[in-house]
Amino acid sequence: MIKLNATKCIRSLSRESECSLCEVICPTNAIIVGNNPLPIIDISACVACGACDAVCPNEALSLDDFNLVNFFFDFVEEKNAGFISCRKNVPCIAALSVEYLISMAILKERVVLDMGHCKSCEIAPKCYPQIIKNYEEASYLLEAMESEAEIKLQNVCYEDKRVAKESSRKDFFRSISLTEFEKEVKKATNELIEHCVKKEDISLLKQKYIPEKRKIFFTAIKKVPKPSQYHVVDATEITFTSQKIIDEESCTACQNCYRVCPTGALTSDMKNSKIDFDPFLCIKCNLCHDVCESNAITLLTSYNIKEFFKPTVQNLISFNVRRCDKCNMFFSTNSNDKLCYICKV
Repeated sequence: MIKLNATKCIRSLSRESECSLCEVICPTNAIIVGNNPLPIIDISACVACGACDAVCPNEALSLDDFNLVNFFFDFVEEKNAGFISCRKNVPCIAALSVEYLISMAILKERVVLDMGHCKSCEIAPKCYPQIIKNYEEASYLLEAMESEAEIKLQNVCYEDKRVAKESSRKDFFRSISLTEFEKEVKKATNELIEHCVKKEDISLLKQKYIPEKRKIFFTAIKKVPKPSQYHVVDATEITFTSQKIIDEESCTACQNCYRVCPTGALTSDMKNSKIDFDPFLCIKCNLCHDVCESNAITLLTSYNIKEFFKPTVQNLISFNVRRCDKCNMFFSTNSNDKLCYICKV
């Protein structure tokens, strides 16, 4: 079953968020976003493929019986193996994000994705294109990093040949726990599960959180020799990070962008006199763009691979700090305003 951690969902951080990646990728339409504050999940329609977990920028979605972090370490520690199949070790290859694919390829040197079952799979119309997209992006970046690691697509059609032993009726009922039974009953209902942020969890929204897949990616990158030169790649080919610029004339110094940034990629100082940006912490959730009323934040069309190896914090804009003539409070501005943003409104 798929679960949603409401406090990690990008949409919980601002009503202006337009994130609907989970709804778009879901092959059975089990996730409904629409005009709802948070995604609604139809458990009876969910097939637990994990594709929504892979595209979620902040890891708000997860499967209760498949932990990506545990799978990653088991996969890396397994000797002489770099094989991934939906009939062997993952619910669907679409459950692996680009960051996981790159990390596994780096540490295993060669990863084979079994695509043999995709042709007969009912969820292939949505998941197969996503797998190909992730594969192409991961391969593109590995080449840009001058890494010798490779990812291969093969039609292996793996099948588990172990024959299950016949069990008696007593063994059957003994193997089913009460928890499993309740889970299956829940799956069978047509009830839509709605989500909300509880009062006791509101404080969690202010915490900056770096997704596990980014931590793993950062650790794997350290194993890669630095390339002969840092290549600049097409930013539109990268789905999980970005580089940004701010238009000084358009920016109103409202401070919304770095306050809602879930990872702390956008930050300021104690005086709120600037906005700094760390591309390596950016998860490309586009929340800063969604909350920027003046559309002052834009994405660069290129990305420097150097940020993978030598992350640097970039200053996007600096402000003047003044006292408001009306409320006497300090405020940030990049103009000659004498009134703070709130008093102007």
